[in-house]
Amino acid sequence: MLKGISPIISPELLKILMEMGHGDEIVIGDGNFPAASCAQRLVRLDGHGVTDVLDAILALMPLDTYVDLPASLMATTNGDPIPKIWEDYKKVLAKYDEKTDMCELERFEFYDRAKKAYAVVATGETAVYANIILKKGVVK
Repeated sequence: MLKGISPIISPELLKILMEMGHGDEIVIGDGNFPAASCAQRLVRLDGHGVTDVLDAILALMPLDTYVDLPASLMATTNGDPIPKIWEDYKKVLAKYDEKTDMCELERFEFYDRAKKAYAVVATGETAVYANIILKKGVVK
């Protein structure tokens, strides 16, 4: 354990966050997300939800300020309702003075981008459409 670092952040995840450079992306996937088949580097945090993992990561990692929308969500399909958890994401982003606007990517576009991401974090989140991609910024 270290001071000031959430216990949600495993040693493996901390190493990955440190390795990532400006513009690299990390995916936080819900329990239904095909994390193992998409990931170049997979971190399992099955006992945690996406909102808590998002909060723990953003406490350490800034988002890219050189792009309009550094956070991307998996868009809903077939008339499914907008997930309530997305409002939680906006609150977490605002907590860190990050841009609160998030773009939505069509499901297969999201998967394609996830396959190119530096890492994927698999969570035990039960909410559907709770997947988010973050683009790392510069520590100033």
